[in-house]
Amino acid sequence: MTSFVYSTATTITGHIADQNHSLDWLFAVESTDVGIENRLDTSGALVMGRSTYEWLLAHEDVLDNPEKWLGFSGERPVFLFTTSEVKLPERSDIRVRRGDVAEVLPEIREAAGDADVWIVGGGDLAGQFSDAGALDEIELHLMPVALDGGQPVFPRRVESDRLSLIDARKAGQISWLRFAVDAPGRADA
Repeated sequence: MTSFVYSTATTITGHIADQNHSLDWLFAVESTDVGIENRLDTSGALVMGRSTYEWLLAHEDVLDNPEKWLGFSGERPVFLFTTSEVKLPERSDIRVRRGDVAEVLPEIREAAGDADVWIVGGGDLAGQFSDAGALDEIELHLMPVALDGGQPVFPRRVESDRLSLIDARKAGQISWLRFAVDAPGRADA
């Protein structure tokens, strides 16, 4: 069964990007494996918003080096939610979608097959999946960084009765937290 998983790094102040939508702060933290499977290994499709996509393009110079995009996504389709016109790297399976997340859910599920859907970012897009009753898990990689502002990890109010901590691990200075999300009105909830 396909699960929709929002997996992201966050600061201790609850930000996934700074005020300029940059993730540069993330790469200043020494990367340590927290003992979880690589999210790509379990994902059949990826979903992201325009800011995440544009940061990846700029940071990795993907338009001039399209093989870097394939190194990131592999053969998996990527659903890019944006209202803007965007440039796409050659040989990529990026499916630009506009509008309501709920209307695209059947297409995303079909593309993922039996694998998970990784909601890469941003937080508002993950919130839209939650609003549509299609967010099953939240994985947070808590980094030892504090920002004085920026993009929130999850700009929705979700009370503790809908979140259950199902795993927590530590590796170096990084904490990994995994929550199950109980969606109101979901048939299996």
